[in-house]
Amino acid sequence: MTKWIVFSFFGILVLVLVACTAHTVREVTPPAESVSRVWVSDNGDGTYTNPVLHADYSDPDAIRVGDDFYMTASSFTCVPGLPVLHSRDLVNWKIIGHALPCQVPRDVYNRPQQGNGAWAPCIRYHQGEYCIYYPDPDFGIYLVKARNPAGPWSEPLLVKSGKGIIDPSPLWDDDGKAYLVHAFAGSRAGIKSILVVCRMNDEGTKVLDDGVVVFDGHDTHPTLEGPKFYKRNGTYYIFAPGGGVKYGWQVVLRSKNVYGPYEDRVVMAQGGSVINGPHQGAWVELKNGENWFIHFQDKGPYGRVVHLQPMKWENDWPVIGMDEDRDGTGEPVLRYKKPGTGTTWPTATPCESDEFNGTTLGLQWQWNANPGPGWAIPFPGESLLRLYSVPLPEPFRNFYLDVPNTLLQKFPAPAFTATAKVTFRPRYEGEMAGLIIMGRDYAYLGIKDSANRVRIAQTLCMKADEGAKEEETKEVHFTDSSCIYLRVSVTDSALCKFSYSVDNLRYQDAGTLFKAREGGWIGAKVGLFMVRKGKTNDAGSIDADWFRIE
Repeated sequence: MTKWIVFSFFGILVLVLVACTAHTVREVTPPAESVSRVWVSDNGDGTYTNPVLHADYSDPDAIRVGDDFYMTASSFTCVPGLPVLHSRDLVNWKIIGHALPCQVPRDVYNRPQQGNGAWAPCIRYHQGEYCIYYPDPDFGIYLVKARNPAGPWSEPLLVKSGKGIIDPSPLWDDDGKAYLVHAFAGSRAGIKSILVVCRMNDEGTKVLDDGVVVFDGHDTHPTLEGPKFYKRNGTYYIFAPGGGVKYGWQVVLRSKNVYGPYEDRVVMAQGGSVINGPHQGAWVELKNGENWFIHFQDKGPYGRVVHLQPMKWENDWPVIGMDEDRDGTGEPVLRYKKPGTGTTWPTATPCESDEFNGTTLGLQWQWNANPGPGWAIPFPGESLLRLYSVPLPEPFRNFYLDVPNTLLQKFPAPAFTATAKVTFRPRYEGEMAGLIIMGRDYAYLGIKDSANRVRIAQTLCMKADEGAKEEETKEVHFTDSSCIYLRVSVTDSALCKFSYSVDNLRYQDAGTLFKAREGGWIGAKVGLFMVRKGKTNDAGSIDADWFRIE
């Protein structure tokens, strides 16, 4: 049976491209909801290993509702945005949806906006509704709501407009009054390291004033940001990290008055641990009274990965992690006993591999901008995903700055291999598909149709964020129908090696080693693309049979 298959991928995953085959390869189809083969935090013995998510869920915030835990995270320019994850024990997490199907204003985010978009969000449950407050540093603070955390979510509502207003967190007080704490982004507002509390209407849908400064961190906690607002035993608490993302510490402020004055204390720092800059996150209290703290660690090309720390209260101050010297400042743990939920829950991880058998894209996939019609359409009758070629924008600088139709997912572990199997169906000369590792530097293994021949070559773009041009390495021509699998293997130092195969058994190295680099406030990503030069009234495509992470 003859079949054209090509799989093209952006990122640091293994991609398989098959362009026409008479080979018979026996392939085992993994279950649709399989557990990750590259990173599992649950040790199966009542303990877990940090990070609980070795993937870029930046600026995590979490809540408990009954026996369930929900988490969201920054998504920046990636769409759909604001991922919503679910857990029953704070260790085993699955993606259940996204709160932002598209980013607003739509005309702005129809184009890549690296580093912009949905910054650090805050999720809360109030009067039977799930609420996520999120900032766009160029427009202000938005609110989306849902009765079901899996969605659908409401259209974004602008709660407070303004440039440079970031990191919101609401608090509904005992008397029903609502408040909002937020920080400032120096890059937009021209000020930073201060926290402001505003009064909101009781519904929490708009601010009633400009707010007042409740704490200035310039002297003791520079780059104070990411506040989370809580009340415990009549005392107001604001959890906020200081010192910057890579080398900072976790601060807690407390006061008997919502507007202060607030005392401050460092409650967690790196200390002698290997976990740098334990940064902003969420306090979660269990039914049994246990306290836990979810935070992130910046790991460069792997993004900001998620850790879970034990937490306890001493003299009405939280202590996060292990405080061996009893000075009130804890250090992050790498291995610890799981939270006491009273039940042993099955191992679960966010989805990674995709067999493309369903009617929707897997929840791990995101675009580089608001998606357009026809970029990727499931074909369940054939158990594949069809991606059509999209014209490159004019003028074209590089993929990082200009191309919105890159279908990407996060790096799922320190080391992994990604393989994809696709059918390449070009209609016009110059159409190209590929497997890509995306970041401020990027590389891809691309397949083109040129002069009725299929050719494959690695392309590199170093300093893409500065507008650099692409450079192509030596290409290989296939003069007849050939089965091609594209692969990328990533080591624990983020070194990526591309290769291809015509039988999925023997792989030939393609191009040079490439070191992945993070993107605009996000980790490197891997995925698929299909592009062409110029506009036509039709388009070629690639049929993605499957994509697997191992």
